[in-house]
Amino acid sequence: MKIREFREAAGMTMTDLAGRMGVNISTVYRWDTGEDIPSAARLPLLADVLGCSIDQLYGRGSPPAAS
Repeated sequence: MKIREFREAAGMTMTDLAGRMGVNISTVYRWDTGEDIPSAARLPLLADVLGCSIDQLYGRGSPPAAS
């Protein structure tokens, strides 16, 4: 998954994403490193928060240009 790529493109820190997703920072760290993936139930919110589609999170598209 490309969570880190989209998070950085959105200008978000791991702390920012953790707060928006209602998880702790260690969870976001594991998502960023690929050690773990979000549950299917969290994917719609994650995509909304990162401004992308679920398909893009799985590598079926490019992250938006950094602002």
